[in-house]
Amino acid sequence: MKKILLIGVTTIGLAFSSCSTVPLTGRSRLSLVSDSQVLPMAFQAYSEFLTENKNVVLPSSNAQAQRVKNVGNKLIASVKNYMNNNGHAALIQDYKWEVNVVQSKELNAWCMPGGKIVVYTGILPVTMDDAGLATVVGHEIAHAIAGHSAERMSQEMVAQGAGAIGNVALANNPKTQSIFNTLYGVGTPLAMLSYGRSHELEADRLGLIFMSMAGYNPQSATAFWQRMAAASQGSQKPPEFLSTHPSDATRIAQIQKYLPEAQRYYNSPSGIPKK
Repeated sequence: MKKILLIGVTTIGLAFSSCSTVPLTGRSRLSLVSDSQVLPMAFQAYSEFLTENKNVVLPSSNAQAQRVKNVGNKLIASVKNYMNNNGHAALIQDYKWEVNVVQSKELNAWCMPGGKIVVYTGILPVTMDDAGLATVVGHEIAHAIAGHSAERMSQEMVAQGAGAIGNVALANNPKTQSIFNTLYGVGTPLAMLSYGRSHELEADRLGLIFMSMAGYNPQSATAFWQRMAAASQGSQKPPEFLSTHPSDATRIAQIQKYLPEAQRYYNSPSGIPKK
């Protein structure tokens, strides 16, 4: 009993002492794993994904790929400017930004830790225009900037008791690798990390700000998510309380609340909001 109590106290103590802050939102997040652990795993997984899907990764000369990369690079430039100009340069110093487009019917996109982005062509008809595309890519970049992957890994470690192990911070920790592989579905080419509802809404908020900084009107995000909701009808989606994602209605309502804040960053790549 004493041993169990000690492990519990150690885990709680480590959790409270291992927190960092999300840029812009200021939310405190659990951080038991560092970029030195997560990024090498992400870069390797991304490379393996591209290799396994090389027949459906569009070449840079493809018109759809060019469009996605152009929007993605504008967002990346704005995010880098913001982070570098507002005291967050260290958070992205080891990022290796990359944007690729995959030929697939999936209505999906994702960004791994370290700035590794994939957009599926299936979502492009729903994005419709560059502002819609910026909504999607900005949202996915936001997951990386907010450190949601590392936070999910940290939460899993605490849940499994790994947070109490002294060597949890070691880069070669097999527990860390196992949790990363599980969360990212490594070995299943099209299965990527699904975030919780709070992470999704935080990514919406940050994504709106990032797209606004890059010169895309954040007001366009509402129309995109309405189109996304329509495109998802009939897909037998579970009730919100059983889903890792917020309901369409919840998401759209929250986005509308976030818009005044995002609008202040419109055309402000330095990240200085307008008064």
